[in-house]
Amino acid sequence: MQTKQIRLIFRVVGLLVFGSAGLALGSLVGQFPSVPESVHLYAMIIAGVGGAVFGWFFTPGLTIGPFNRLRRAVQQVAASVIVIATLGLFVGLALGAIAAYPVSLLPRPLGQFLPFIIAAGFGYAGLTIAIARPDLLQSFRDRLSSRECAPTPEGESSASPNAADGAGQREERQDDSRAVLLDTSVIIDGRIADVCRTGFIQGDLIVPLFVLNELQHVADSADTLRRNRGRRGLEILRQLQEESPVPVHLVDEDVPSVREVDDKLIALAKDKGAAILTNDYNLNRVAELQSVQVLNVNELANAVKTVLLPGETFTIHVLQEGKEYNQGVGYLDDGTMVVVEEGSSFIGSTIDVIVSKVLQTAAGRMIFARPAVVEG
Repeated sequence: MQTKQIRLIFRVVGLLVFGSAGLALGSLVGQFPSVPESVHLYAMIIAGVGGAVFGWFFTPGLTIGPFNRLRRAVQQVAASVIVIATLGLFVGLALGAIAAYPVSLLPRPLGQFLPFIIAAGFGYAGLTIAIARPDLLQSFRDRLSSRECAPTPEGESSASPNAADGAGQREERQDDSRAVLLDTSVIIDGRIADVCRTGFIQGDLIVPLFVLNELQHVADSADTLRRNRGRRGLEILRQLQEESPVPVHLVDEDVPSVREVDDKLIALAKDKGAAILTNDYNLNRVAELQSVQVLNVNELANAVKTVLLPGETFTIHVLQEGKEYNQGVGYLDDGTMVVVEEGSSFIGSTIDVIVSKVLQTAAGRMIFARPAVVEG
């Protein structure tokens, strides 16, 4: 409904603007002596009506369409690139204005249009160079920082090193406080609450409203399993707000031009310069292809699994029989399967075992071991 109202407003504005322009053009007919005066009124009416009809039908396409395409294109570009491109454009235009002044002193017509061409050329060159070589801005900043941190002559104030240290500390705090967007899957998973309590995540956690809406939609599902998962996610989110040492913010920010939740997350992460916390494999890969930092809970879990080498001894509780004869199966605290050779007689017992080999499969890591009592 809102889009229709906007289009109607633009149609009315176009009708008035182009209708007035048509009347103005029609009135020019009266300046020709060869045209009879009786035709003047008809020419104004025809031109005004034609301009109004043109404005009514074509104004939305001339205004809203290009604006939406421009907005979608800007949303696909990182905020840092936009800032660098803007700075490059202004620097190019400034240099172009300086270079155009001597040219403006040339006789007509060169002195009239050459300055505009030179200014536009310098602006385009500055924009292109800034986008192609964003490292130039960083090197310029580093050079300025090195000058500020240079030793001062004796007798001058020694506040500049402290100021540089303070600036460095502020930059570190800004890097540490990088925002992290939460995906629906990682909220439902629940392990994020434990990870936040450990203090490994330093940046603020941000939950966009469209992620919360998707979570509520899952919680209202007719399927029992999906409904339980959604309610679990809402409970985990409540725990994060109450218990997490990391601030959790619910933000009403959306990307109207994008429909899928994953695409909205990636576009919002680009706009805010934030990372995405998820355990969705597809979202992980798509975000990495678009140069968005991804924090994957599954990769974190695999990275902190217990490392056991052949010959080491550890304790395992044998739960069940294995697939092969005389095998027992147990699990480590991180879920890693342990196959105990000659362990079927120890089912239901906790025993010491010796690692014989470790296999890495597509499903995860698997450890083969032998009971230590057998070795004795």
